[in-house]
Amino acid sequence: MDDQRLDKILEAFRGVSLAIVGDFFLDKYLEIDPALREVSLETGLDARQVVRIRTYPGAAGTVVNNLVALGVGHIFAIGFTGAEGQGFDLRRGLGQPGVDLTDLIEASDRLTPAYVKPLVVEADKPPRELERLDVKNRSPLPRPLEDQIVARLESRLETCDGLIVADQVEQANCGVITDRMREKIAELGERWPNKILFADSRCRIGLFRNAIVKANTNEAADALGFGDLYAPPEMLGRELSRRTGRPVCVTMSAAGVVASDGENLHYIPGHTVEGPIDIVGAGDSLTAGMVSALCAGASLAEAALIGNLVASITIQQIGVTGTASPDQVRQRFREYRERFAELCRKI
Repeated sequence: MDDQRLDKILEAFRGVSLAIVGDFFLDKYLEIDPALREVSLETGLDARQVVRIRTYPGAAGTVVNNLVALGVGHIFAIGFTGAEGQGFDLRRGLGQPGVDLTDLIEASDRLTPAYVKPLVVEADKPPRELERLDVKNRSPLPRPLEDQIVARLESRLETCDGLIVADQVEQANCGVITDRMREKIAELGERWPNKILFADSRCRIGLFRNAIVKANTNEAADALGFGDLYAPPEMLGRELSRRTGRPVCVTMSAAGVVASDGENLHYIPGHTVEGPIDIVGAGDSLTAGMVSALCAGASLAEAALIGNLVASITIQQIGVTGTASPDQVRQRFREYRERFAELCRKI
């Protein structure tokens, strides 16, 4: 891949139409100033003083933010939020140009999933995160709500170039990606084999079929039942691809990614960056870059490289849900090409 080819792919993002189905979380940061510490008159315990609140869409919302930053033309969010304040904050964060929230259902009987992150902020010191507060639904997704989401997914995908599945909730059937939803995704993948269906799952990646899947080495090994046995990423990619019937991307943190279609393997080395990093959301940003590129006509190897570049940019953004613009991707590609010139000529 050269600059001209990268430009062609990035410019095609504007014509791409993508749906994202899954778990939309709110990332909520509470900045605490320890110098303002008070003692509660009622309990005698410390009352931490919040001086700033920042909110960002998380999980599937992180993918949406990255797609927006990359310039994808049409983005459709499919899932639910609660009807409380956190749902309002999440919808406000997602409400950007090009993002359609018609299929993001407001459910009064469900909580808006959230990661609440208290941060101690002091002058001349890096922020220090305290114990995180997680808000999740612990009961199965109600059948009527599941019916609505399944129907909206099927209808929306008819006119979209591709679908991203973001399975974030670890408790089985308590999030959007239920057993029934996975069956529907497999059915849609069989019905539309030329559409890009791409799944990312925290703990159930091995259950997806007829969709491209992304997993880190531990997730891939668990999905294949290898336990603690070491398996080369190349083997993991080939075997997962054989089971899913679609290509696979195996991520290896700073070492890069292996992309496999069951026959051909592509190793894309990671791009080492200097200074502090924050890997939260890196996988979501890789997903956004890779799927956008595939829908824009990139090959599997080209898409894996672009996803890798996007992730290398977002991890340098500390304390926020990072994104990458097309111009940043172009600049990072120039830096990457200087290190891996021969590889880029082969991609």
